[in-house]
Amino acid sequence: MFDEYLIDASAPRPRIALGLGDRVAGRARATKCWGGGPGDGTVIDNSAQKGSASYRLPALDRDFLLGDSMRGVRLLLEYQKAEEALRAWAVRSTIVVFGSARVRPRASPIAAAAAEPPRRMLAGWYEEARSFGRLASERGGALVARDGQRDNVIATGGGPGIMEAANRGAADAGAPSIGFNIGLPHEQQPNAYSTPDLTFQFHYFAVRKLHFAMRANALVVFPGGFGTLDELFELLTLVQTCKMPRIPIVLVDERYWSRLINFEFLAQEGMVARGDLELFSYASDAEGAWQELTRLGLVSGPRPPGLPSLGDP
Repeated sequence: MFDEYLIDASAPRPRIALGLGDRVAGRARATKCWGGGPGDGTVIDNSAQKGSASYRLPALDRDFLLGDSMRGVRLLLEYQKAEEALRAWAVRSTIVVFGSARVRPRASPIAAAAAEPPRRMLAGWYEEARSFGRLASERGGALVARDGQRDNVIATGGGPGIMEAANRGAADAGAPSIGFNIGLPHEQQPNAYSTPDLTFQFHYFAVRKLHFAMRANALVVFPGGFGTLDELFELLTLVQTCKMPRIPIVLVDERYWSRLINFEFLAQEGMVARGDLELFSYASDAEGAWQELTRLGLVSGPRPPGLPSLGDP
């Protein structure tokens, strides 16, 4: 590949150049750089030119790559790096799992110290998300590649809580799983259960959301907060507007979701069509979520594209 980019820019270099054709007995003979005239021995200092930012190779120029004008290139790089890894692992489709990063397993000190009943209830969702990650990996096609491709691989945001639990369940089954992490002002650590080669870090939420959506065969959403709501409504909108095909979307714990969002009120006020309320359904636990996915037509194999935009050829 591009070996010229492997040059150690910090290594000292002599101020000489190899003259083309200056070879004696098969060995290159050094000639002096830019002298005052041929053979006069003068060497002029060009360190200012070589030290200039404009002289750096673009691919090695951090300031240039991180500048405002290169934002489009960085977006492409974030997309392509993850895409190549997913293809290398033959990931054809995914089951995306969202939920709170604040949920902990029952045995953890944090969960044990939470005396309030709601917190204890949320601790139970860690175990359900872990169970779902395991059974979905065992039954959905992530364990064994079919026709050289893996289907319905668990994909999460890569962090703690429900994300960790779903990745952990896939690891329990011996299946690969994906962690789409996001760089935040306060450091987010990837959990220890997503497949290392499929653990990514994004700077741009937009590219992360694209990777969540483009392979999703289904979405399972456990109780969560702002981030969970953001991802849920992102995919609901894509399905509602036919920018992606309809996929099974299951909300776990109807009591939580019905108290959090009055979906019926949205339909009554005409803010959404009544048929839009059929874009998602509910389940009470891991097994129920899987059964609901299969009832709604969870498939293995490549996902069909969304409808074209108006005016597309």
